[in-house]
Parts: sequence; structure tokens; C-alpha cells
Amino acid sequence: MGNKYSKRYTEEFKRDAIALVASSGRTVTEVARELGVSSESLRGWVKKSNGTGQAGAGASVAAGSGLDAAEREELKRLRKLATDQAKTIEILKKATAFVCPERRGAAGVGR
Repeated sequence: MGNKYSKRYTEEFKRDAIALVASSGRTVTEVARELGVSSESLRGWVKKSNGTGQAGAGASVAAGSGLDAAEREELKRLRKLATDQAKTIEILKKATAFVCPERRGAAGVGR
């Protein structure tokens, strides 16, 4: 028996939450925040489903969300590219603040 602050979730809710993590491409924390559950709880459910080898949603998480090796590599490459581009954009925003003083407020730099 848990304490009065712990919530109980149905197995169906847990399966759906795990499937959402697997299919959405978002982090466990983002999905947990959206569903209103603890990120640690959701992370535990995902780990448990991966470890038990359940069929259904848990299996797709363990199998890399149904992607083959080439697709996983492409996804990894594209995520790295997106991260690199985001860093470049931040650098350019900061550089713009020094080159164009009238844009300092827009970049949020140089105040």
C-alpha cells in the first residue's frame, strides 16, 4: 500500500504512455509533462517494458520504434545536423547584435 500522495495508473494508461514516448520522438520528460505524470515514473515504465520484452508498445520501444538500422542512423545524423544548425543560429544572433546595434533588443544580447 502506497502513501496518500502516490497515484495509481491503469495498465492501459501505462501502455499508452509508453507507446506515446516510442512513437512521438519526444523525450520522456516532455511526454510526462504533457500527461501530468512524474517523469521518473514514466521512465521506469519504459525501462520495465524494455526489460520484460512485452509485445506491443514496449516491444516497439525496445526495437527502436520500428526503425531499421539505416533509418536509425539517418535519424541520428539529422538530429545532430539540427543541433549544429541551432548552435549556428544562436552564434549568428549574437554576432548580429554587435554588427547592427539597432537589433540589440531583438537578439536579447548586449543589454
